[in-house]
Amino acid sequence: MTDIYTRLGARPVINASGNTTIWGGSTPSPTVQRAMDEANGYWVEMEELLEKSGELIAEALGVEAAYPTSGCFSALVLSTAALMTGSDPEKMAQIPDTTGLKNEFVFQEAQSYGYDRAYSVPGGILMKVGDENGCTVEEMEAAIGPSTAAIVYFVNRTDPDTVVSYDDAARLAGDHGLPILADCAAQIYPIDYFLENAQKADLACFGGKYMGAPHSTGFLCGRKDLVDAAVGHGFIAPGKPFGRAMKMDRQEIVGLVTAVSEWFAMDHEERLLIAGGKLGIIEDAVSGLDSVAATSTVASDNYMAISLNVTLDTKALGKDAPGVIEALGEMTPRIRADAAGDDTIVLVAHNINDGEPEIVAESLRTALSG
Repeated sequence: MTDIYTRLGARPVINASGNTTIWGGSTPSPTVQRAMDEANGYWVEMEELLEKSGELIAEALGVEAAYPTSGCFSALVLSTAALMTGSDPEKMAQIPDTTGLKNEFVFQEAQSYGYDRAYSVPGGILMKVGDENGCTVEEMEAAIGPSTAAIVYFVNRTDPDTVVSYDDAARLAGDHGLPILADCAAQIYPIDYFLENAQKADLACFGGKYMGAPHSTGFLCGRKDLVDAAVGHGFIAPGKPFGRAMKMDRQEIVGLVTAVSEWFAMDHEERLLIAGGKLGIIEDAVSGLDSVAATSTVASDNYMAISLNVTLDTKALGKDAPGVIEALGEMTPRIRADAAGDDTIVLVAHNINDGEPEIVAESLRTALSG
């Protein structure tokens, strides 16, 4: 029997990469899917559902308030709008025209990334400081002026020491009576780190897909007054809400709350043992090949926590890692993996379903032997 994607004329993929949007985002866990199916059988008043769901998320994270959103990008957009307007109805109706509003957001040039456009969508202006190599606290402080609405920060664990740290940025914001808005999208593991990221900012934004929620979910959390202002821009707010296009289904909201609860209750050591077992099947299949110089399961600085690196003898193989990945993508079924430089293939097990490690192992072995 063919799968739904084949019947639609699209090609299914075995995802050995991660929760990337362009490869499908996420698969709700069985617990999350059951909750969503149950939610589908009933109607609900959305304002109440959003309010109660936000309270549950806030309680789990130890923050004042939270609000479900249609992904992390949406959370950033709504947060940016809230920081410029507060809960003032006239200002809220004005955006994206931000004339007369505090609309500048101090941001390090070295942290520039594909989604920093979120801050400009509601009319914010990014005041980029430093350069591509780094920034100092003094440079960041010098950029603060009468039109500054907040400091924004992209939280990740791979920034060099030349970048102002999250702690120092938050401290600087506090010293100047400014809020700090943090993009923490996938920074959810270990749990203590998740909590720290949520509690450090005045507004912090996360993606739901990384913890087994539906792909198009996320949330913002932090100070209640700022969260309330973001709610005022939300898709069911009265009048002409800026966030009307950022709708969510009731099933998605239930799925998000269920996923957050499950992530906190989960035995993550067991999760990593299962992931390691899947990666071990792939490693065993290719580690003895002449074209493979080395294999190793390594720690990764994200929610997936571990990955398998397959380092190639590119001279013996006659092709590089991007070439092997291209070959995997042309197989049936397609295999999605990543390259780290020219000689290393990176595979993760977070999205590999039961029964698929053996397929990945055989396909990779074929691509490396052929």
